[in-house]
Amino acid sequence: MSGVTRRISIFPLTGAVLYPGLQLPLHIFEPRYRALISDALARDRRIGMIQPQRAFEGAPLFTVGCLGKIGEFEALEEGKFNLVLEGEARFRVLRELDAGTAFRQVEAEMFAEEIDPVLAPIERAGFEREARRFADAQGYSVDWESVARLDDNSLINGVAQIAPFDPAAKQALLEAPALSERCELLVQLMQFFGKRPDTDDGAVTLQ
Repeated sequence: MSGVTRRISIFPLTGAVLYPGLQLPLHIFEPRYRALISDALARDRRIGMIQPQRAFEGAPLFTVGCLGKIGEFEALEEGKFNLVLEGEARFRVLRELDAGTAFRQVEAEMFAEEIDPVLAPIERAGFEREARRFADAQGYSVDWESVARLDDNSLINGVAQIAPFDPAAKQALLEAPALSERCELLVQLMQFFGKRPDTDDGAVTLQ
């Protein structure tokens, strides 16, 4: 933790996680979140992405999310938006604020993120090996030459962000304190979900 606290307007969305240095495309259509984006654009263009613990209005939040800055955006009819959110830093919720706005706000402590983290060669090789097995088992088509050119941080966080795991697993990945721990957890999850048959309850789906 960095010890720096700030007030963050949040977008709670199940299954959606953002990592520092990565991007998340969003389509904004609900009135409260149209208000959130309009407010952010008038201020510093920043909002926090965080998962709710349950799928109902006002549900408790998971404790860790990621602050993002609105990059490219397109204003649509009826106040809707298409936008790309650029991850900046993770945060831990200290308390939810009685903000009086249509959207929720929290007081949060910002994480001090690793600077240019790298994996040991054996960790990288083990991850790519398991990723190939998982992709083959799920029938995914992957450009492995492009994957090999990614730096460790972009690879691990990129896979963690789009991985077809349930919300709790995606949250555990987001909360992993360092890249090596996130890599190890990703390998474990690919092994677990790779052996688990698809079900009708949506537990193993692309988020």
